[in-house]
Amino acid sequence: MTQTSSMKLLGARNMSCIVERMEWNNKMDLIAYGTEKGEVVIQRLNWQKIVTFPTPGEDVRVRSLSWQMDETLLAVGYSNGKVALLDAESETIISGLIYEDDIKKVYFSKAINSQENLGTYTCSAKDKHRRFLPKLQPLTNIDPCLKTLDQKSFPKGSPCFLVVIMRSGKVHLLLLGALQAGSIDLTQHILHPEQFDVYDVRLNGDFNAIYALLRDGQELKLLHFHNQVLQECMAPMLELATHCAHILETKNYINDTQQCLTEAWETVQLEMDNKLTKYANSQPYGLISAHFLELHVFGFATFEVEEFLFETLSEKGFKKIANSVDLSLTNLQSLVFKQLNGSAINMFYFLNTIAGFGRMSHFFESLISPDVATEAMRACGAFVLKVHELQRTIDTLVYDMKLFHAWMIFTILRLSHQEIPEDLVLTEEENIAMADFLCSMEPELDDRSDDDDELDPLSESPPPARSKFNLERVGQYLDNAYLTQPYPKDPSQLWEEMVAENECLSHCKLFVPHDLNLSLVQQRDKMFNAIDAVFHKPTESISGSFKVSSTVICNDLPPMEPDEGLKDREFVTCSYYVNEVARSDMLACTISWQEAMILEFSRAGDGWVRCTRIKLEPGPFTTSVHEDFCYLRFVDLQFYNESSLSILAQSTNAAPGMRPHSFFVQFSLSAARNQSTQHQMGPLVKLKEATVTHSIHDIVDGAAFKGLDGLCDMLAVSGSRKVATVLSDRKRKMTIFEMEIEEEEDDTEMSQASFLDISKESVLAGVADSEKPEA
Repeated sequence: MTQTSSMKLLGARNMSCIVERMEWNNKMDLIAYGTEKGEVVIQRLNWQKIVTFPTPGEDVRVRSLSWQMDETLLAVGYSNGKVALLDAESETIISGLIYEDDIKKVYFSKAINSQENLGTYTCSAKDKHRRFLPKLQPLTNIDPCLKTLDQKSFPKGSPCFLVVIMRSGKVHLLLLGALQAGSIDLTQHILHPEQFDVYDVRLNGDFNAIYALLRDGQELKLLHFHNQVLQECMAPMLELATHCAHILETKNYINDTQQCLTEAWETVQLEMDNKLTKYANSQPYGLISAHFLELHVFGFATFEVEEFLFETLSEKGFKKIANSVDLSLTNLQSLVFKQLNGSAINMFYFLNTIAGFGRMSHFFESLISPDVATEAMRACGAFVLKVHELQRTIDTLVYDMKLFHAWMIFTILRLSHQEIPEDLVLTEEENIAMADFLCSMEPELDDRSDDDDELDPLSESPPPARSKFNLERVGQYLDNAYLTQPYPKDPSQLWEEMVAENECLSHCKLFVPHDLNLSLVQQRDKMFNAIDAVFHKPTESISGSFKVSSTVICNDLPPMEPDEGLKDREFVTCSYYVNEVARSDMLACTISWQEAMILEFSRAGDGWVRCTRIKLEPGPFTTSVHEDFCYLRFVDLQFYNESSLSILAQSTNAAPGMRPHSFFVQFSLSAARNQSTQHQMGPLVKLKEATVTHSIHDIVDGAAFKGLDGLCDMLAVSGSRKVATVLSDRKRKMTIFEMEIEEEEDDTEMSQASFLDISKESVLAGVADSEKPEA
């Protein structure tokens, strides 16, 4: 048995926490690991911590980690059903998806290479919207905590799928992390749902099929699902997913702007409540409007009003309130005019583009329904009209409040016999507008009928809602309820008169509807529901196109029993790799504690699958094997690259009082290919009856063993970075090795000398908390 590879120790460190998951980045010297507290930590090869992302909730565990290919984006699946996309470069949470079930695994597929030109359809103009739409302005006054709640922006790297596997057997595919590109329920394709468990589900290299490794009763099966829609519509799906990502970004921007509007409006109400509204609520209904109107028309102030103006408010105090209210209203105007109006226009642009895609039935017939897309565009247009309606309402309030503030200061100066500046003197038109404003503060109540009084003479009508100086005209738009004071019709608007007189115009889909009774929140929700309906069709089309093309029975499994002790009889773990050179999909999985199966599915169209079964125990004709290598069992395995499989094994024959040892095995797939069998894919393939198990010790130049210190529980390797990490001592000690493959030279940007320097620095550097470096 020849040593085909060697390992160099880069460093080891006792971690300050229990590590439950770890994953190397494909290109950069970054490793991510999840702790028992639900935190996700990203650090460099030299142990330098980059960022720590907090847990999304109490008692939440990290189920899975996956790096996007050649990017700094990390997908994390949590036990509470949440999937988060974390950006190690910007140290922010990009998006969060919520599912109702515990998550088994999440992962990014390999990058999608799709033709950009298909006949007359061309999608080569990437991000063309940037030429026509101005960039949305940042929301500077938003709470920073809101930045981690929903999707903010989506990855702009290589296009790929995000696959979410639930423990219940449901699998969700998301293209670019945005478009719901189909889902499948594996429990609908098995014979024994009462004894079911899913181990892994993977997209094939051509993105037109998936492999599902699962338990069905007492059999370990691999189901192969083909999907015709994914095969034929990949380029249109990428275009639709790109616009879906832009739409989701715009939806989040609208939600954040809505939050900013609410905060600015609460500031206005707070300033008014401090003095003016508090005083108004202390007076009987109708007196405030009457006293202020009497003061405005006749110049006479009652004793209560005069006491309020001079003792409670004063000139300086009211100017301070006026300045604060004016500033908040100006901020409110800016949010509606710039941020909200700009995001609404952006949304209309993207929806209009999708509606245009729907007319290209040759490419988008399976993905877009033209009528649904048109309805979403009309709902967006109605939202634009509602934004303009709110903008006009705010402008009216700003004018009224400025007029009211000027009149109040003028009145205080006049009653105190001070000199009045000329700019405070109101014109005739402003005096009339001021009188109208004061009259509308407390409108007259409708008289109750005499019949009601006779029926219940002891009944008392509820106190009327106090008008807060006409602030409710704007505040009603920010509530999830119908408007109590609809926007007054403008007699100069001929279009509204034409629509009212001609019913055919109001029902025509060519025109955008304008619902005067909906608030801004209701109109936004109505638009979001219409947008969600647009993306239902691709999910339905892709989900309905999954067809089982082959069932591969790998091995028998012990029955599932509630007894905890019987769980040790089963051990299934797997790894997946897409071999682009050979155009094949490779799957390695353990079928017991001592046996593993390596499958290689051809994507060349011939329908062949190559199978290699190996075991760690010596065979009947195995000679000259050290005693330490005779009794091993699998702990973990991962593909190092297309030609090597990394295996973490553990001895089972430790003497009494002695700890068992672990071994790192680098297994050569090219050497084992001579021992493989070839099978034709069909409706049913029984590999357990058509394959022969070979000892790993009988394959010449097939395996290289490396003894490890202590008992190791987990393995993480990266062929592109040429590193391997093992976790030992109850998942608290992390050891990093440099892998040196003799046939290749290290083509990464870090040389061997830099690796050794990093190792020395990590050993000599001081460690915070309880982390201690070891030699």
